[in-house]
Amino acid sequence: MILRLHIETACRRGGALALRPHDLDPDQCLVFLREKDGTDRWQPVSPTLMRHLQEHAAQRHSPQSGQLLRYRNGKPITARRFDYLWNRVGEALPWVAAQGISMHWLRHTTLTWVERTFSYAVAREYAGHRGKASGTTATYVKSYLQEVAAALSVLTSEPHPLVSAHQPSTHLPSAR
Repeated sequence: MILRLHIETACRRGGALALRPHDLDPDQCLVFLREKDGTDRWQPVSPTLMRHLQEHAAQRHSPQSGQLLRYRNGKPITARRFDYLWNRVGEALPWVAAQGISMHWLRHTTLTWVERTFSYAVAREYAGHRGKASGTTATYVKSYLQEVAAALSVLTSEPHPLVSAHQPSTHLPSAR
């Protein structure tokens, strides 16, 4: 579930750790992420991930305004949990350790795919980047939450409630 959260949202470690049960909007399949430098954003997630996040919160007795991600004993996880997970994965799959795969690597890979498949503007919105720090062009290039949801829908192969059934396809028609 933690890996899927990072792949689907491209959130930072701190964003995952700051997630609370009342940050879940199951009707629209959105999570409210609070990340570095005081940035925050609503981010689309698949219906499958939303269901798992809600089940996790219920099973681990996460208080509505408390941290969502918890151990089986109900204690909130810390950043050390991420280190432990990647060490275990690296032991089972040596190429993961050799390539330096991490949560940040998942963020980078997801955002690269979104940029190449959709656009710079959609990737920028997906990442939660704000301001002119990424150049003047970023001031003019805009994307909307529905476009982020469309990218997520392609990534997960699941329909998303924010994506209209009448939205144009992101794929080129096949040659006849």
